[in-house]
Amino acid sequence: MLTVVLSGLRARWAAFLGSFVALGLGVGLLTTMGLGLSATFDAPERTPQRFASAPVVVKGRDAVTVDVRRGPATATVSKKLDRPQPVDTELLRELKTRWTVTTAGGPDAVGVHGPADEVRTLVGDRAQVLTGDERRLADPEPERDAEALVALNALLGTAGGVTTFVSVFVVASTFAFAVALRRREFGLLRTAGATPGQLRRMLLAEAAGVGVLASAAGCALGEWGAPWLARILVDGELAPEWFGIGDATWPFHAAFWTGVAVALTGAVAASHRAGKVGPTAALRAADVDTDVLPLGRALLGAGLLLAGCGLLVWTCATEPSELLKRKTYTTLPMLLISGVALLAPVLVRPVTRALRLPGATGMLVRENSAAAVRRTAAVAAPVLVTVALAGSLLGSATTVTSTKAAEAREQTRAAYVVSGEDLRPVPGASATAATSVFVRDGDEALVKYGARAVWDPAAFADLARLPVVAGDVRDLDDRSIVVNAEWERGRVGEQVEVWLADGSGPVTLRVVAVLALGTGDNGPYVTRANAPGATVDRIEAAGTRGPSATGAVGPSVAGTRGASAGGSQGPSVAGGEGLAGAGGTVRTTEEWAAATHPATSPQTRLGLLLVLGIAIVYTLIALANTLLMATSVRGGELASLRLAGATRTQILRVVTGEAALAVTVGTVLGLGVTAVNLAALGTGLAALSAPVALSVPWGTVGAAAGLCAVVAVGAAALPAWRLTR
Repeated sequence: MLTVVLSGLRARWAAFLGSFVALGLGVGLLTTMGLGLSATFDAPERTPQRFASAPVVVKGRDAVTVDVRRGPATATVSKKLDRPQPVDTELLRELKTRWTVTTAGGPDAVGVHGPADEVRTLVGDRAQVLTGDERRLADPEPERDAEALVALNALLGTAGGVTTFVSVFVVASTFAFAVALRRREFGLLRTAGATPGQLRRMLLAEAAGVGVLASAAGCALGEWGAPWLARILVDGELAPEWFGIGDATWPFHAAFWTGVAVALTGAVAASHRAGKVGPTAALRAADVDTDVLPLGRALLGAGLLLAGCGLLVWTCATEPSELLKRKTYTTLPMLLISGVALLAPVLVRPVTRALRLPGATGMLVRENSAAAVRRTAAVAAPVLVTVALAGSLLGSATTVTSTKAAEAREQTRAAYVVSGEDLRPVPGASATAATSVFVRDGDEALVKYGARAVWDPAAFADLARLPVVAGDVRDLDDRSIVVNAEWERGRVGEQVEVWLADGSGPVTLRVVAVLALGTGDNGPYVTRANAPGATVDRIEAAGTRGPSATGAVGPSVAGTRGASAGGSQGPSVAGGEGLAGAGGTVRTTEEWAAATHPATSPQTRLGLLLVLGIAIVYTLIALANTLLMATSVRGGELASLRLAGATRTQILRVVTGEAALAVTVGTVLGLGVTAVNLAALGTGLAALSAPVALSVPWGTVGAAAGLCAVVAVGAAALPAWRLTR
């Protein structure tokens, strides 16, 4: 058996080359991602900077701490404040009377040169006492390193998952197609006395040999590529400047054995089919594929397709907001892609028949493609993966951000928006500020909500166009709150307990209005009295064009009044100065929405392109390998065409036309999967009462499909040119 396996590997090295390259690249990428992940588990321990010379630091409150019920016991839950609170004035005076106190960068913390035990006794529960390495918690943004690594961890995990998914898919389809091409060989072996078990073991042994060699090469490739990936992530601002690859060894073990497992997994189904080949297959020379979809593959494909569609419907019906999250629109499409790819052999023929091609060459291309279903499906499937991932991932990301921008535009009647830090309110305009509130979620959790603080409730109500489902925002005052539908206790007239942005509370407020959830930015709203420390960062105003704060054309609003929801006249910004005294940047509402809600951030786009790049590379390898194998065994068929009078140019047109048609079929199927995913996302947005702004990345999809077509045509033309000499 070993001799037969080694001889087969030597004789068919070209057929195994594509699987070797794909698997080696996959293991290399997994090694690289694993090394990157290992570097994200722990942020570097930074030494204290702000109070490096003080042995003790007294820091103001920086979190809300609430006791919640966890079953029969009580637990303490903390949520970070937006900014640390100043050290109490009286406490600071007491500290200064006993020890030397230093300050740096603000009143939220002070350095104390005194014994830690005595300082802790004096402070009690009025503030935090930090010693040793804990003093770094008083530095600006002490958790920035850990927070930066969370997003990077998710990105590398997603890229690793896509790598595994696509590599399994490519290797499995390659082995399956190779088995289909070797049916006559297996028939001869059966005639010579080989048993089905021996055929299966031979294929599994071939897969194991390819898997071990490719995995070893991939580990070496991954070790070389990991520092290069780290530089890309740092340069693209996806990772902090200090990020680098560590010396962990577990990624090599995980990637190597994953590669071997992928090779064996991809060969299992193929070996099972090879074991069913009978001796009569040696006499079979027909080019029309039959039994292209075994029962097991049909059941698995249908199951994955139904599971993907079912999860989309279930999510739309129960938690539509989940569809807006990256982890959802990254993982759910894979179920649909897998299901459609497994069912591709039965989908290829009707799609191919539906595509009308002109002339005799076109008819021959269409009929050959419909007859050779396995070959067409093997080419179409990887294209389907790439197009569906490009359309679903980028389309979902741009749809979410476009919807957020449309939602921001629709929620205000203002003609102009001033944005910036620490703006000065303008009479008659609606000034708001970012703040936060904390509320219990049942008896077991504390939830933090980003909120808006309103300076003038009347002006706000006249200019706001919020998606109110109950109540009236005009009733907002210092003793009330506007919430969204996500709140557990969110009915008009109910009393809710909240903790404010400085950690004070609880404060009891009455719900006066409930908003639709939307994309997640709808409320809550409170007045400035319930937003301690907040400063105006947005001013909305209705008006006409006039001199702006910077001297350019902007809103002067003299003599202009906006209409309220009930048709009454709303406030205008009176006076010739207009918004010139507000400071900040004056924009029209459209310009403000575009500036604050870009289509995709450069970091997000780079992360998605990294994931898509993996899929595209695999697709190109699969296309080249499949078409080189498929065209190389068509010598007899092409010779028959030459004997029938076809010229070399005509034969090349047929062969390359079949490749291009298979790519087109894969593109059509991929667009179908994209349409289902984006339709589900649009349905979810509609259920959230958010504007639906579906976006299809036609440029990226077209570029991916075009690149696939170029590689497919080239890989089909080269062996065809050689065979027709």
